[in-house]
Amino acid sequence: MIEIFTIGGYNEVGKNMTAIRYNDEVVIVDMGFFLPKLISFEEEGGDRRNLTEKGLIKLGVFPDDTILNSIKNNVKAIVLGHCHLDHIGAVPFLAPKYNCSVFGTPYTIEVLKTMMDDDKMRIKNPLVAMNPGVVKKVSAHIEIELINVTHSTPQTAMVAIHTPEGIIIYANDFKLDSHPVIGKKPDFDRLKKLGDSGFVKALILDSLYAGDDRKTPSEKVAREMLKDVMFGTENTGNAIIATSFASHIARIKSMVEFGEKLDRKVVILGRSMMKYIGSAENLGIVNFSSNSEIVGYGDKVKKKLTHIQKEGKSKYLIICTGGQGETGAILTRIANNQLQFRFDYEDHVIFSNKTIPVPANIEARKNLERNLKNQKVRIFKDIHVSGHAGREDLRDLVKMIKPLNIIPAHGDSAMLNHMIDLAEEMGYVKGKNVHFCSNGNRVFLK
Repeated sequence: MIEIFTIGGYNEVGKNMTAIRYNDEVVIVDMGFFLPKLISFEEEGGDRRNLTEKGLIKLGVFPDDTILNSIKNNVKAIVLGHCHLDHIGAVPFLAPKYNCSVFGTPYTIEVLKTMMDDDKMRIKNPLVAMNPGVVKKVSAHIEIELINVTHSTPQTAMVAIHTPEGIIIYANDFKLDSHPVIGKKPDFDRLKKLGDSGFVKALILDSLYAGDDRKTPSEKVAREMLKDVMFGTENTGNAIIATSFASHIARIKSMVEFGEKLDRKVVILGRSMMKYIGSAENLGIVNFSSNSEIVGYGDKVKKKLTHIQKEGKSKYLIICTGGQGETGAILTRIANNQLQFRFDYEDHVIFSNKTIPVPANIEARKNLERNLKNQKVRIFKDIHVSGHAGREDLRDLVKMIKPLNIIPAHGDSAMLNHMIDLAEEMGYVKGKNVHFCSNGNRVFLK
């Protein structure tokens, strides 16, 4: 019998963690933070390194994996779908409970190593880089496979758990982009082959935008939107500051290339930018350092911004953190006059990201925009396309994979219910072969 433990990410956007059990063998997929809780804790002066695993679970930062305590010695592998912190952030704290290796694509593992080095953390679990397309045996009866898909960070994968009773596919955070700016398009052939086998027992499916009647546009569209803003608006004599997710290497690539074409010196600021870009450069995915300056840490960032202010802001393109309005991010600190850099009339700020849809982020971003408008800055919002599948992408994936069961994931109850509505449109029956789950539930698949 196959049993699914829906540990985290079934009540909220984040804190993702799921376990799949076949008889006495268990595979865990993802171990993530709930970022808003972590940000609030650290903004109030807390340090995650000073808290125990139990303390972080109690705060709501980590998924509560105590449901696995009685079978923790049966966990054969931890598999990570991609490198975002709401999927890997809890690994240094929770993984040591389990005597197994941690698997992920090379970029995901590189980011995890960089994150742990930065926090001076070590774990006993071997970290194993695994390329998409490889099927690896991790126990007597279970094999794992990473299937290439696209998202808002490089080397994202769906995870297939192969058991004698069927395949479980974990599709959490993805889009179906046939024209990516970096990397390959999704491995549609493999997904269709698995679907045609008739052996996919369950599909655990990202439900974030299951209620949005659309197909998510390609990253190529976001590149054209960014190009239109940077070349189609008058910016002579003005500063240009662009922000996006630090892990969105493809978007940053477009910014860097357009900055060069504008004959501006490109400066990338922020610790998270440096970490994600450094990981990508270590693997040869990009080489921004050859023609951009990357500055990560406090005093050096301050000095660089002071230099840019003196030399002339219009000579530069600044790419920095702060698209969510985070208190400690570079853009927010500039807007709050906490750094030696001042906005002038009609300087440009490009938000090439969407606000993560949780109340704390929405409020922080609103406050930042209000501050920028008070300083007479030109704001360009939503120069972005999502990294998540829309309703019609989800429909296409279900048709491709033909799962016997669907388990909506990665969302609050409203989002999960939108996915259930779609499944019912396609002939599934709630409570029979489409399953509404909350954190801490168990689903038995016959």
